[in-house]
Amino acid sequence: MLPDPLHPALVHLPLALAVLTPALALLAMLVMRLGFLPAHTWGAIVLLQALMLGSAWAAQETGEAEEERALRVVAERHIEDHEEAAEWFLGLAAAALLLSAAGCLGGRWGGVARYATLAAGVAVLASGLAVGHSGGELVYRHGAAAAYTESANHAEAPTTRPVAGGRAEGR
Repeated sequence: MLPDPLHPALVHLPLALAVLTPALALLAMLVMRLGFLPAHTWGAIVLLQALMLGSAWAAQETGEAEEERALRVVAERHIEDHEEAAEWFLGLAAAALLLSAAGCLGGRWGGVARYATLAAGVAVLASGLAVGHSGGELVYRHGAAAAYTESANHAEAPTTRPVAGGRAEGR
């Protein structure tokens, strides 16, 4: 049985991979340079990058599928901010995958691509943090989880919602 909503269950994998992959890429570069592991060890980094891209795509697709439901309780501009951050993350993850694949080349170009993969991994991580932050804001600040509560399924969402400081935020 799949969780409902599916999006929150999927988003953690690409974010975890965004944290782990640059660290593991650096480790792989070090052990390969020291001769402890052969150069084809880099293939594991390519696989991690592919998993990150695939899981990011799945998270984005499920987010888009659940967007209409979230719009019942969250202003569209907040959802658009999160969606834009997710698109950047997906694009950067795709670039990191291409660079990591080039890291399988031998010689100087493979080495340059491995360093570029490391730099891209840091950019992907920063982008992932932005996506995670905006998603957290949707849930914890703007009340997106209310779209999935029993009361939200039986009543119309109010046009304003109280936020910190006692003021109301319009939708």
